[in-house]
This record gives sequence, structure tokens and C-alpha cells, in this order.
Amino acid sequence: MEEGQDNLIHNVTHVKETNENTLYGGRFICHSAFNQINSKGIWFGDDPLAYSLPLFLLQFFLMFVFTRFIYLVLKPLGQSSFVSQILGGVTLGPSILGHHTTFIDKVFPPKERHVLDTMAFFGFMLFTFLSAVKIDPTITFRSGKRTFAIGLLAYFVPFTFATTVAFILGKFALFDNDVSKVLPIVVELQCITAFPVITHFLAEFQLLNSEIGRLATSSSLVCDACFILVTTLKFVASLSFTKSVGASFGSLLSTTLLLLFIIFVIHPTAIWAIQQSPEGKPVHEIYIYGVLIILLFCAFIGEAIGVNGIIVSFLVGLAIPDGPPLGAALVDKLDCFISMIFIPIVFIIVGLRTDVFAIQKMKSLAAIQIIICTAFCGKILGVVLPLLFLRIPFRDAFSLGLIMNCKGSIELALLIALKLENILNDEYFTILVLTLLLVTGIISPLVKVLYDPSRRFVAYKRRTIMHHKNNEELRIVACIHNEDNVLAMLNLLASSNPTEESRFDLVVLHLIKLVGRASSLLVAHMPRKKPSRHPTQSEKIFNSFNKFEESYKGKVTMHCYKGISPYDTMHNDVCSLALEKRTTFIIIPFHKKWIPGGTSESSFALKQINKNVLEKAPCSVGVLIDHGHQKMFWCDYTKESIYQVAVLFFGGADDRETLSYARRMLDHPCVHITLFHFSSSTDIIGGTEKSKMLDTEILSGFRLKAFRNERVCFKDEMIVNERDVLSVIEYMENCYNLVMVGRRHVDSKLMTELGKWKHGDLGIVGEILASLNIGAQTSILVVQQQTKFWGSRDPEESIHLRKVDI
Repeated sequence: MEEGQDNLIHNVTHVKETNENTLYGGRFICHSAFNQINSKGIWFGDDPLAYSLPLFLLQFFLMFVFTRFIYLVLKPLGQSSFVSQILGGVTLGPSILGHHTTFIDKVFPPKERHVLDTMAFFGFMLFTFLSAVKIDPTITFRSGKRTFAIGLLAYFVPFTFATTVAFILGKFALFDNDVSKVLPIVVELQCITAFPVITHFLAEFQLLNSEIGRLATSSSLVCDACFILVTTLKFVASLSFTKSVGASFGSLLSTTLLLLFIIFVIHPTAIWAIQQSPEGKPVHEIYIYGVLIILLFCAFIGEAIGVNGIIVSFLVGLAIPDGPPLGAALVDKLDCFISMIFIPIVFIIVGLRTDVFAIQKMKSLAAIQIIICTAFCGKILGVVLPLLFLRIPFRDAFSLGLIMNCKGSIELALLIALKLENILNDEYFTILVLTLLLVTGIISPLVKVLYDPSRRFVAYKRRTIMHHKNNEELRIVACIHNEDNVLAMLNLLASSNPTEESRFDLVVLHLIKLVGRASSLLVAHMPRKKPSRHPTQSEKIFNSFNKFEESYKGKVTMHCYKGISPYDTMHNDVCSLALEKRTTFIIIPFHKKWIPGGTSESSFALKQINKNVLEKAPCSVGVLIDHGHQKMFWCDYTKESIYQVAVLFFGGADDRETLSYARRMLDHPCVHITLFHFSSSTDIIGGTEKSKMLDTEILSGFRLKAFRNERVCFKDEMIVNERDVLSVIEYMENCYNLVMVGRRHVDSKLMTELGKWKHGDLGIVGEILASLNIGAQTSILVVQQQTKFWGSRDPEESIHLRKVDI
């Protein structure tokens, strides 16, 4: 009896009738339930679904299972994760599973929905803050006039077209008042190009640092600025018409004061915190806590004065500089938790309000679709026209137009806000959600088919050292990941013998992983007017190369660049810069790092970068392997030291390219070269007759140039099997500072036997050299001749194809 009374006290309920415009429609049951959080369990007579915690866990579990399953099904079809998340939410809503009242009443009862709503909007507030932290507004100014042209036209062309069509439909189609109020909202939603949505789409499809990806990110910021400007003007106008003078003045004054506080207090404080955080060291936790406390305070003040907390969160996020150390630390702490916990809840509450059975008026559906199609076509037109004027291929311009039409979580949040304010009823809300889903579902596979960033890396002429003219400037891109790569790179460049007759145009590219930013960056490094007492890693690297340039004044011209991008697409920065600078040779560091004790650390991410560069580079590539104990060769005061170089020549295009590079070193007074030419009387090395003829020509040319050169040694190695090759390599231990070899060799009996020992991305011989201990001070350069250029026909490949055809 007492237990029954307790339950009665703790479950006092009353039912009140609401009209059709309430949040959920029909009846709303208001529960006053205390201590209804944890269940004692079914064995003690409790229904777990009557308690908030187990109910929430079940809701979240179902959302995760459905979205992941749908994503696995749709990913091979080129669909984004956003589409699967929306479909997962809709599946749980009244359109499918929730159409049965038993499921919706038990799993998503009205009494618990306020918990989901509150968590979803709090999570979306954090998501908006984090998205703003990742934004670098200055990218629009670095991108040139075309960014502003695309951004402005991408907003105002569809806005003009859609507004005109909406006006015509409102005048002549005789819609009811509800539809007339909805059409302007549809126009605004379709003109939005949200920066967080665009960057998430580009990152998911690995287009973030492509040419079109960079245009999309910077142009979307301009588009967002246009939307914010128009919305602000409408808000100010509405205040003057709907509120009293006192209320309008108070709202504007308090909003202005909050904005000034963000600009002149929060932003300088964030800058100060960054200055107190040395590069490479973790940010103090107190700074993270401070930022979160300020965020919650500002969001509360915003809600108190009538400014949406999500908008305030966005402004606070903009005040935090993107990237390391503070922005990256915030992203590292919050990103996974927000994207995995809070954002899925947004899709749950969207799905619970999406009811396909609420769509009754086909006339309203047709009107909304006409507006959406008009805005869609208008945005594509606004993007394509300036790009065609700039002579960008139509296929790429059309792809950018499609990307700028993408919709995502920002648009969903706006729809939910309008639904909660009863501006949209169930029918219009469902139509807009499903249309948004359809548009994004169509765009994703189309962009994947139409746009391939690597297609533009195909050069239209030979860019190899072998075909390089003697007195022509040699263009090199030297890629650096960290300071450990610098010394071996400088030694290699110095041994390559830059002269006044054959100068080096050197581009140094510091590759940095994208952390705490939404947009990638590839910019020329601008040195500070006054040297800093605490230089960044990039400045330390570039300072070393500046000394190299000064040492070879008149022989080397240097350009420094920073490329900040995800590891998955970092090769795009390397290849696009090489294409832009008409580079002949790219040098990239090996993915392994040797540490004291003879062991090595391997990075899978760097390995993939090297693999992609080797596959897609528009010129020849060299992979430089450094064991970490290089002696300094390039400096002026060590000019008397001897730099020993060994070249392994088996034959083939890559070995010919290697020998061509070694030929540049012949005139260097401090470089001694030993050429190991491997040959066999039993033809176990293989190769076509044409390839062997080219091998003979380049060997003869090298010998002729090195005639009577005491610094060059020739060793003709007759081999019978792989053991002979391995014995030569083992003989090299601690004898040479640099060993050079081609990456690819013709399939032959010898290479098949050597392949049993080692095989990988460096080729068979290159992998053997990298794995064997041939000396702690020895660097290895594995060279690949240019593989892609228009109309290329490699001697080995062409003859091999003819044999296959026969």
C-alpha cells in the first residue's frame, strides 16, 4: 500500500488538451516524475522504458545501428554519411517504424522528447562553435576576386530567380496563406551554402585541397556572409515594425555590447592563451576550461537578450583562432564526442517530426519543388558563369555548382527551429526534409563521377631529368615533414651541383597535417619583419634552406610554401604545386624514421602520401631515405669533404633517370661516383631490345662525359643469381654517403628471385636497400621517371602490350 502511494506521489500526471499547432499535435501529457532516471531492472518489476536513462540509451543505440547499416549499404553508391543519418532518423520516425503507435509510444514517448530536444540543441550549439573555430575567414581574401564573384553570384542569382518565381506563384496560383508564408522560407533555405556543410562534404569525398575544393570553401564563406547580411537587415526591419521603440533599442544595444565583448575581450584573450602555449607542447587544460566557460556564459546571455544561443556560439567560435595550438586542442577534445554523441540526436528529432503521411496537398508540394528547382539551377548558373569566363573546364565548373548546392546539418537545424516555432507544419517540414535528402543524395554520386582532382596532373610534355637540357634551369620541389628531413635533403641538393649555367629553381614545401581547421591551405611563406625568439617549426625549416640559398647565391632561387591538408589528400598539394611550377623533379622523404638503437618507426599516413605522389605526379619523383646520422656536407666550411655516391644500374626507364641525375654530379669537385652496372650472360635481367638500346646509349654517354675523371669509378658486375646482387649491396656497408637506384625494373628471373627477399612501394631493389643496414650515414634515393604525360609511350610498356595483343 505504501509502495503504491509512493508511486502515486512520484508519478502525478495531468492531461491537458492542446490545439493542432502544439509541438507534437493532439494531446500532450505533462509528467511530474521524480527519481525516474535509473531502473531497478525487470526482475524487480520495473519497466526499463519507463525510466529516462535506459530509454535514452535504447534510442541512441537504435539510431546508431540504423544509420551505420544504411551508410554501409549506400557508401558503395557514392552517398555521404549525411544521407544515411537522415534516413536512419526517418526510419525511426512516424514515416516507417513510428507509424505503429505501439513503437512510438514505448520507444519515443512524448514525455521524454524534451530530453532529446534539449540535448540535440545543446549539442548543435557545441557543433556550431567547433565549426566556427575551424574557420579561417582570411582564406577569402587570399583566393582572389573570383572567390567573391562566385560567392556573390551563388547567393544572389538563385535568390533573385527563386524570389521572382515565388512572387509569380503567390500572385497567380491562388495558394492559401500557409503556402504563401512558406515560399519565402524555402527561398532562403535554398540560397544558403553553409561553410561547415561544404567542408564536411569535401573532406568526406577527399576533395578538400583540390582546386575545386578550395574554391568551394572560400566561396561558401562569401555566400554565408551574404546570407547573414540579408538576415540581419530583415531582423532589424522586423524590430522596427513589430516591437516598441524601447524593446527595439534595448535588443540592438544588448546585442551590440555582446558582439563588442566577443571581439575586444574574448579574441584578445584567446590570442594571449596561444602566446602562452609553446609550439609542439600541449595546451594547458585551464585554457580549454576557460573557453568552454566563456562559451556557456555568452550563450546564456544571448538567450537572455533574445539572440539564439547557436548564433552566439558561432560568433564565439570565430573569435578563437583556427589551427594549433588552441583551436586544434579544442577540436581534439570535443570533435569526436560531439559528432558521435550529440549530432546523431539531431537526426533523431528530425526523423520523429518527418511524417510522409502528412503530405496531402499536391499543389503545395508542386509549388515548393518549383522554387527548389529554380534556386538549384540558379545557383549552378551563378557558379558556372564566372568560371567559364575564367576558362575553367565546364565539367569542373559544373561540379563546383553541384557542391555549392549541398545541404546538411545547418539547414536541418534551421528547419527544426522553424518547426518548433510553429512556422512550419508537419506537411511542409516533411516536404523540405525529404527534398533536402533527395538533392544531397543526387549530388554526391554525380560529383564523385564528374570530378577527379588527379586528372589535371597529367602534363603535356616530358618533365624528366633525362630529357632536361643542360643549360636549362632545373625546377625541383623538396617536400619536408619535419626538421629531421632537412639535412639529408640539403646534402642531396648540394651534391646535385647547382651552377650559374644550370641553376636550381627550388620550391620547399612544408607538409603539415590539417588539425583544428576546416579548410586546407597552400600558401607561400611570408617571413616576419622581425625574427621571433620562438620560431615555429616552419620557420626553422625555411631558415635552414635560406642559409643554403645564401651559400649558393646566384645558383639557387628558392620559394617556400606551407601546405596544410589532411593526410589522405596531401599528395594533391605536392602534385598541384609541381604542375604549377613546371617542376622536373619532386623529392619526398621516406615514411620510416630511424631512431637511436637501429630501430625504425613507420608512418602509414606518410607511406600513403608517397604512394599517391608516385602514382599521380606530373614529373619524375625521388624518395629520399635517411637513416638519421648524416654528416653535414653542404656548408661552405666543409667543402673539402668527400661525398661518396653509388649508382646501381640494372636497366630500364627509372635506372636511366637515376643515371641522368648522377650525371649532374660529375662536375662537382667533392662528389665521387661509383657506377655498378649489373649484366648477365644468361639474360636473367630481362628487358626489350629497344630498352636495352636506350640503356646502352645512356651508359655510353655517361662514360664519355666521365672520361679521365678520377672521381668516377666503373664496376661492371656479372651476375648469375640474386645472391650476387645481395653480395654487392652488402659490400657497400659504410662505404657511401648516397646510394641511388631506379624504382621499377622489368619483370625478369632476377627480379622474381629478389622479390622473394623484399617487395614494396619502393620497388624490389629499393626495398632491399631500405631494409638492409648499409650504413647509418648512408642516404638512399629511389628514383621514378615521369609516368604520366599526354601521349606517353614507355618503351617497356608499349612492347609488352604488343606481346600481350599477339
